[in-house]
Amino acid sequence: MNAHLDISLVDNQLQVILGGTWKLGQSQPDTQPVVDRLTSAAEISSVTITTRNLDSWDTSLITILLKIIAACGSREISVHWDTLPQGVKGLLRLATAVPERKGDRREAKHVSIVDYLGTQAIARHRSYREMLQFIGEAFIGCAKLALGRARFPFSEMMVFVQDSGFNALPIISLISVLFGLILAFVGAVQLKLFGAEIFVADLVGIGMARDMGAMMTGIIMAGRTGAAFAAQLGTMQVNEEIDALTTFGISPMEYLVLPRMLALTLMMPLLCIYSDLMGILGGALVGVGLFDITPTQYFLQTQKAVPLHHFGAGLIKSLFYGVIVALTGCLRGIQCGRSASAVGTAATSAVVTAITWIVICCAILTFVFYVIGI
Repeated sequence: MNAHLDISLVDNQLQVILGGTWKLGQSQPDTQPVVDRLTSAAEISSVTITTRNLDSWDTSLITILLKIIAACGSREISVHWDTLPQGVKGLLRLATAVPERKGDRREAKHVSIVDYLGTQAIARHRSYREMLQFIGEAFIGCAKLALGRARFPFSEMMVFVQDSGFNALPIISLISVLFGLILAFVGAVQLKLFGAEIFVADLVGIGMARDMGAMMTGIIMAGRTGAAFAAQLGTMQVNEEIDALTTFGISPMEYLVLPRMLALTLMMPLLCIYSDLMGILGGALVGVGLFDITPTQYFLQTQKAVPLHHFGAGLIKSLFYGVIVALTGCLRGIQCGRSASAVGTAATSAVVTAITWIVICCAILTFVFYVIGI
């Protein structure tokens, strides 16, 4: 028997009678007639929900009942459902034990394009303002540190130095060797057409020294260390540890951000040099292993083609990348919300922001170095 819903009005009491088979996926009656009767009949004092010839049922019956109870509650009409089966009454008690909090349910709503663009513009303006304020506080903290007036945990900085430096060597080694290998193979295949395979050493050496070594190191550290900084500070924000530091008069910028920023900034040039060497080694594996180039020829050609000022350009870039990664990671961590999901969002945002600004910074510095002749 299909599900059915009957209503009748007796002595200012509305009776709702449910019967048949209530199963998900089957056609079910609508509760709109009950809502219309509650609206049209102002003399209704109570609603009684009962069953007649009720066969099997599942949560679809509970959903209908909750809609009827909600409609009665909005009109301040009492509801009686004592005659319902025990299983139905038990589920209704569980469903109505704690009222639903306003705003918990996510409902799709139409937003005009003007409202969306305005909301996004306001959010971007607020984000840029917070970013500039954070950068200003970071420079003030560095100035206090230089003057010896900052509360700076040196032991914490050593932990971050180890984590940002020595512990990052394995992934830096792997990525740099593979990148140098790929760069050498792509270049050598084209240079072989002209019998100039030896110049693959120039290609790999200059590419790694000036740009690729610093950039690959910056991107790796953004995904590894920048995300870790954001997750650490975000978790502290969720646990209200940062609020506790502020309450005790300890600046989060000096105590939390400065050690991370200085540690990563100091380690980035060393990691960049290491990445350059690993990339050149990867190029040598291709040049020596696949083409008629001896190891001595390859490294002498690299020494001839790559003067020290190319390495200097890469080191300068790596310093900027280190500051970018540290600042973006700490900024997103400080801006983190008060939930577990906000920590993941902060870590993701830190990586995306850092990589974006690394690419922008690389373009700007490349142009500047070209203008001044470095």
